[in-house]
Amino acid sequence: MKTALYTYTLEEIDTLATTLIKKLDSKVVLFNGEMSAGKTTLIKAMVKAMGCDDIVSSPTFSIVNEYAFPNDTIYHFDFCRIEDIDEAYNFGIEDYFASNYWLFIEWSKRISSLLPQDVCTIDISIETPTNRTLKLTVNNNNLTENNVKQQLV
Repeated sequence: MKTALYTYTLEEIDTLATTLIKKLDSKVVLFNGEMSAGKTTLIKAMVKAMGCDDIVSSPTFSIVNEYAFPNDTIYHFDFCRIEDIDEAYNFGIEDYFASNYWLFIEWSKRISSLLPQDVCTIDISIETPTNRTLKLTVNNNNLTENNVKQQLV
């Protein structure tokens, strides 16, 4: 596993999103962070950077939103509200994992026993009201070295 750290502000999020997409080595991406850390905001920027013009919103109540663009689809999940793993099975989570579509998953710890092995993880921490730190963990060598701290310019 390789990790990279990034510090960023909201003004830098589009640049960060483009950088992250190039580093991902799995189409299953887990987004972790406390409430209001900016998970959905980062996902919006990543969806845009991938060339999708759909309006991105939090799937807190719908549990999953679909964003379609030429040649691919992104499914954006928010498992914050599910009570147990059976709810994930009820809407067919295993079918999503078996697909070759992008899966952006918030609150993945609620379904941790169902997650595939090959995932990328994005952990977001609030440093100040305007600054965030992001830790990206990937499985292969898309990152040049372990624990690289990168400042966006």
